[in-house]
Amino acid sequence: MKRVPLVLFTFLLTAVSAVRAQQMLTLEEAIATALQNNYDIQLSKNDSMVAALDYSYRNMVFFPTLNGVATTTWNNNNQRQTLADGSKREQDGIRSHNSQASVQLQWVLFDGFKMFATRERGEQLIGLGALTVRNQVVNTVADVVTTYYNVVRQKQQLRAVEEQIALNEERVKLSQYKLDIGTGAKPDLLQSKVDLNAQRSAKLAQLALIDQLKDQLNQSMNTKLGTMFEVADSIPLNTGLGLGDIQLEIEKSNPALLIAQKNIDIAQLQLKERKAERWPVISLNSAYNYSRTDNKTVINPFSTLFNQSNGLNYGFSAQIPIFNGLNARRLIRQAQLNVNYLQTSYANQRALTDLSVVNAFRVYEQNKKTLDIEEENIKLARENVDIVFQVYKLGAATLVQLREAQNSLEDANNRLIAARYATKLSETELLRLKGEIIK
Repeated sequence: MKRVPLVLFTFLLTAVSAVRAQQMLTLEEAIATALQNNYDIQLSKNDSMVAALDYSYRNMVFFPTLNGVATTTWNNNNQRQTLADGSKREQDGIRSHNSQASVQLQWVLFDGFKMFATRERGEQLIGLGALTVRNQVVNTVADVVTTYYNVVRQKQQLRAVEEQIALNEERVKLSQYKLDIGTGAKPDLLQSKVDLNAQRSAKLAQLALIDQLKDQLNQSMNTKLGTMFEVADSIPLNTGLGLGDIQLEIEKSNPALLIAQKNIDIAQLQLKERKAERWPVISLNSAYNYSRTDNKTVINPFSTLFNQSNGLNYGFSAQIPIFNGLNARRLIRQAQLNVNYLQTSYANQRALTDLSVVNAFRVYEQNKKTLDIEEENIKLARENVDIVFQVYKLGAATLVQLREAQNSLEDANNRLIAARYATKLSETELLRLKGEIIK
């Protein structure tokens, strides 16, 4: 008996820990966690950071290149010479030391304005990186919203099953009572128990489904699988979305369309770069050279034992493209074809986006109407069950009538929950297409 308080304390402690482990997770918290940890967003941010790094060096295309070169060489040679008068000279072990150094500068002054197009392309690339991150954020938020409210949906479905279990438990008690007093039939009791067990099995399957969906949400948030949490009980809906508002500025808000347009801008700059290659390249060239030669021994008396020179030189050079196998022309045509392809792709994507918006809005409107019907229908189904149950207690209704009323209530619950979730899905899709779901 002395162990009972300790066991009770341990049980209470375990229960409290389990409750704390399943803390309430709001949609905002789920979105914030996903935006912080999601792998796809991290990869998109990495690409954007690469573009930002290139952008920080955008003005370097206007700067000259400066290189330093230095060499030093030691020689030890054997030399044989035969002069024009027939005399010969021979010397072994002729040693010398030669050192050279230079600083070379090349500054492109004109290249057909290619450097300007290159700098502007860097600016466009950083914009493309930001849009790519935004697009991934929008898709991730939409995925989190969909999965989160799917968990809420299944939680509501669980409550509907529990409502059926409560009704069936009451049926079992009532059937047992009628059988005990001699006014009931055993088949009614057996059928009631069969229906109760079927609902209990459905509850177990529903709990397993909720756990699976929670793991999917954990994966979207990049949190540890098996992390326990609770979600909200309801699905809030925005029933005020208008088709005209979504279509009005979709070109300026849909991330996919903005990315497609940005790719066209980048391709047009690449076309400018290719066209610039047909122009001459004028450069300023300059170098400071230093050379030193130290010969220990020479075979020719007129050769120098020591020689040193240093000085600055500068000048201009012009590289004029005359003929390179029509390679420049080929690259220009390829760049132009790429621009045409991206423009056609954008037009196609715009048409598909417009169609997706119209279809999503039609589904959204239909789901709202269906939801209104089901909201009214659930009230009728519950009232019908209450009436039939009371009549069944009085013996004026059969078990078949009661089961039919219960089935109607179950179907009404299922349709209502499905209608709420479907309306939320269509709302989420419209906001995703508009690009404002992150708001």
